[in-house]
Amino acid sequence: MSPQFTIPKTQKAAIVEATDAPLKLVDNHPVKQPEDLAPGECLVELDCSGVCHTDLHARKGDWPIPAKLPLIGGHEGVGRIVAIGQHTQNSPVKVGDRVGIKWLAYSCLDCEPCRKGLEQSCLKGQYSGFTVDGTFSQYVVSWVTHVTPIPDNLSSAEAASILCAGITVYRAIKYSKATIGDWIVLPGAGGGLGHLAVQYAVAMGLRVVAVDTGAEKKELVTKLGAEKWVDFRETKDLVKDIVEATDGYGAHAAVVTAANGQAYAQAVDYLRMGGTLMVVGLPARANLSADIFFTVVKSINIIGSYVGNRQDAREALEIAARGKVKCFYQLKSLAALSDTYEALAEGKIVGRIVLDMKQ
Repeated sequence: MSPQFTIPKTQKAAIVEATDAPLKLVDNHPVKQPEDLAPGECLVELDCSGVCHTDLHARKGDWPIPAKLPLIGGHEGVGRIVAIGQHTQNSPVKVGDRVGIKWLAYSCLDCEPCRKGLEQSCLKGQYSGFTVDGTFSQYVVSWVTHVTPIPDNLSSAEAASILCAGITVYRAIKYSKATIGDWIVLPGAGGGLGHLAVQYAVAMGLRVVAVDTGAEKKELVTKLGAEKWVDFRETKDLVKDIVEATDGYGAHAAVVTAANGQAYAQAVDYLRMGGTLMVVGLPARANLSADIFFTVVKSINIIGSYVGNRQDAREALEIAARGKVKCFYQLKSLAALSDTYEALAEGKIVGRIVLDMKQ
């Protein structure tokens, strides 16, 4: 027999009403009731939600594709299913299950990108905290086919950031063509995505060159297994330092998680012959600049990597559940979201911020 849950009529939520308006914190936002859920939908009572740089872009409206308004942001939520829409058939999850809410809220599973494993690029895709309301609230509506079961031995707070940051870097490394013993460069290594990328890369047998700035980030990435460190503010020649750090030939791969165009500018120069540049970090507006001559003669691969599909999510969580990857986070309340946005914009966040929805 399924557990029974008491579902309130209203909830706490952080709402973006307009990109130039202050973030609005309310405690009377409606909760969709079980009888109002469509077939295939589920209602999740959230324990927590991670905060991602994407949430800042959605809040500011500075991407080429704007988010819906008004908007409840967030796409790294973990909680329990408290209701499933009537007439839902063949649900892979049940009431009471602990699940994760990812960036990809819904995909049709039938268009060409979906059939080829690119569900995240679905032609009819819906995205949490962007095209549909997300996880900066106590309850969220999602789809039973797209919520991700959370392993029992992974806490909700630890799992939260794996659902976006972890999946994103795991997939990028997975498709970077780097193999055991290869060098991989991780610009933005001390950030939310970057510190997870260091750990996934080490777990996959790669040798890490961490690129970032500041003593605190250096200490973190070194502790996580990075073999080499390059401070982009202190170095006089970033390319030279990276090439020297990678046996004098350059790196086999680079996964750029930094959300600025400058981080991409020199990647082709520090990659070795046949190297791969994985394009991951999303600046608000920037062009990808690469020297065409050397991209060709060095046989460089440039690959865009966009979050991950449902299988990538399960793999990323399983690696974390086995203790190979651990998210370093600070737990705060929903009321701290505005300050978190400011710190993200200034590049002051080390690791990740997770919001406790029970506070």
